[in-house]
Amino acid sequence: MPHDGHDHDDDAGAALSPVALRVKALESLLVEKGYVDPAALDVLIETYETLIGPRNGARVVARAWTDPDFADWLRRDATAAITSIGYAGRQGEHMVALFNTPETHNMVVCTLCSCYPWPVLGLPPVWYKSMPYRSRAVMEPRAVLAEFGVTLPEGTAVRVWDSTAEVRYLVIPQRPGGTEGWSAEQLAGLVTRDSMIGTGLASSPA
Repeated sequence: MPHDGHDHDDDAGAALSPVALRVKALESLLVEKGYVDPAALDVLIETYETLIGPRNGARVVARAWTDPDFADWLRRDATAAITSIGYAGRQGEHMVALFNTPETHNMVVCTLCSCYPWPVLGLPPVWYKSMPYRSRAVMEPRAVLAEFGVTLPEGTAVRVWDSTAEVRYLVIPQRPGGTEGWSAEQLAGLVTRDSMIGTGLASSPA
């Protein structure tokens, strides 16, 4: 399963899936009839891919790492806490924050489709929507994590959460060591998209 930051259905040389082909056909038809402006679509996609996600989520995590009161608010009412710093909208109405600890590692999947918290993470990566990830994340989460380069201690439990249309999750990864005294802005640079899904860890300051 590809899991870098540049997953696209239309990458050069990549075969389009049946779903991607149908989407392209539908888009072409809507453009042809004048219902959709391709430029507007490009702006929307660019906004969610580069301006929103996953920068917003990284700022939420960094705030939680540096502000105990905000972290406590996130635990109690993630929707309100995230909205308070300006990140709200469709696909982010009902948020739950999952805090990773040495004892528990949280991982998010949508087993039915691709429910995902757009206001904090932007557009979901291709692998998140794929059937292999959606099925295997539930059945063999440690094996999936290993494919993402994450090996957890035997004593750390892996808890998998199923995102739905009613509830979406944001994983708060553990703060890396060696970051004492860092500002929230500096810390946000260590927070990756995958770490907020649970298929990765926050980057090391090195």
